Amino acid sequence: MQEVYVASEWARRRWRPLHPRRYAKPLIFHDGRVAFRPTTSATLAMFVWLPLAVPLALLRVALIVVVLPFSLAAPIAAALGIHCRCIAASTLRAAAVLDLFVCNHRSLLDPLYVSAVAGRADLAAATYSISRLSEILAPIRTFRLTRDRAADRAAMQAHLSRSRRGGGGGGLVVCPEGTTCREPFLLRFSPLFTELGADVQPVALHSEVAMFHGTTAGGWKMLDPFFLLMNPSPAYVVHFLDPVAGGGGGPEVANEVQRRIAETLGYTCTALTRRDKYLVLAGNDGVVANNNKSN
Repeated sequence: MQEVYVASEWARRRWRPLHPRRYAKPLIFHDGRVAFRPTTSATLAMFVWLPLAVPLALLRVALIVVVLPFSLAAPIAAALGIHCRCIAASTLRAAAVLDLFVCNHRSLLDPLYVSAVAGRADLAAATYSISRLSEILAPIRTFRLTRDRAADRAAMQAHLSRSRRGGGGGGLVVCPEGTTCREPFLLRFSPLFTELGADVQPVALHSEVAMFHGTTAGGWKMLDPFFLLMNPSPAYVVHFLDPVAGGGGGPEVANEVQRRIAETLGYTCTALTRRDKYLVLAGNDGVVANNNKSN
């Protein structure tokens, strides 16, 4: 015998979209470019906005990245509708002298915001598999990682050593999660940055978009910055936390930095990794060849 439950008209009128925090299981990983619930009115608004969004994104890239110096990026971005809020008490002074910045990963623009807010044009972004176009357009240097732990550690230590000696190395911005996460969760932090022997400047990042996600697991990574900048008013919050002493600690220090960032943002720490994300969204382990488009 089978029981059938039929919702009454009164019950249907009381239906409301369920907030993600009330899902039976937390929604941590999802893909696709659309960042809103595709109702009729919202979808119509997107198609009305598209003819303006594409030239606006190209204008933002041209002025902020290509034409004008990086020192003018913040005021020009604000004039073009890109909002950024900086939260820093005593640590902004420390950000001027520390060389290792560790942040959670929201989009490709994370290192640019950290560099601009800290006033450090000498910072380099430690990356793994971003597209060549993104590397060319980046207004700061990029430092390509290989996923070979020993080789990456040696290369980053050499880079930071040149900075300490005044040899033009500059500092590093590292995202230990290894991949982006759209929801208010932090993936497991790789402890590699704790082995570099440098004091750590943790940076908590929160981003908001209205129409398009600037990240993807299975799409074309070269379009990520353009989709992000196609939003009417993309917003970032950059929060500099108290520095953490380097020189050892391994996973304990990495977990502590993750906990501090999560506590600041109101996010939830997880033990999930890049591999978990790509197994869910793309059916692979997220390890790519040199010129693959995955990130």
